[in-house]
Amino acid sequence: MVERTRRDFLFGAMAMTLHKADWTQTPRLDLAALRSRRDWQKAREQILTGMQLVMGQLPEPKKLSNEITTLSSVETSAFTQTKIKYIAEPGDLVDAYLLVPKALKRKAPAMLCLHQTIKIGKGEPVGLGGNPNLHYAKELAERGYVCIVPDYPYLGENTFDPYKHGYLSCTMKGIVNHRRAVDVLQSLAMVDKRRIGSIGHSLGGHNTLFVAAFDERIRAMVTSCGFTKASKYYNGNLKGWGGERYMPLVEKQYHNDPNQLPFDFPEILVALAPRPLFINAPLHDSNFEVSGVRDCEAVARPVYQKIFRADTHLVAMYPDAGHEFPPAIRQQAYAFLDRHLS
Repeated sequence: MVERTRRDFLFGAMAMTLHKADWTQTPRLDLAALRSRRDWQKAREQILTGMQLVMGQLPEPKKLSNEITTLSSVETSAFTQTKIKYIAEPGDLVDAYLLVPKALKRKAPAMLCLHQTIKIGKGEPVGLGGNPNLHYAKELAERGYVCIVPDYPYLGENTFDPYKHGYLSCTMKGIVNHRRAVDVLQSLAMVDKRRIGSIGHSLGGHNTLFVAAFDERIRAMVTSCGFTKASKYYNGNLKGWGGERYMPLVEKQYHNDPNQLPFDFPEILVALAPRPLFINAPLHDSNFEVSGVRDCEAVARPVYQKIFRADTHLVAMYPDAGHEFPPAIRQQAYAFLDRHLS
């Protein structure tokens, strides 16, 4: 079981302002010791707190309008593609695409589709250039899902500077924007608000995990090439996570050291249980080392299997490919979403 001293540490009044030295004096979660849903719930709260120590605290939700501004619209044979803006917070309108399948006869499932690190941002998942293997919003809309595809900070048309507005990371600003995208989806008359998922590749792959950890309205997730165990990310050098577009405290406060970081991806997968999660982890992904993904799966699998009796809710595929989302794997991911959302 988790020691009481750790709980007191994590939930004390100063939990969000503690320094690295304070964290390293506290034992890491023993995820193998979880035996019950109560154990899991306590662990989940601690995991979210650890994430916020690096990302910054999740802001309290504000009552905001879910009204969208329509900028342009294009008709395809299968769906209507509308370029929109929605309110993420006062003073920040996020550019996004909204894809609505034609001839819907009942409320439809919906997907939050998050893009990789690419200049065109939201344009790639909807099929406007980029890699055809990453046009998953277009393919899901053709399959009958309502899809919202927002720009991530500093990419696409998103010029909002999170750091000038009090954020400690672009990652947390992304979480705020993506939660608001879920609000928008739930406000749409054609969407079944109980059947919303998220999908993403690379940057979008880990952002799917991050937003879902903090938003349980996301009922199913697909993450492609999005993570590995911290100690196996470029041999344990977390410099890539500490950049301006990610979490600067990884470098400034935790010195790019996995042993000092107050969260890791095995913990995030545990926090997502028992919600359905599909993982694409290619054998030759140069960004996210595959054995580290297997390590994460091995930690999360007993939680899904033994605590929640939901072993089939966790699916991990390891294709013989590089940093890619191959067609056959995408089709399996879509079938997985169909099972759990349709």
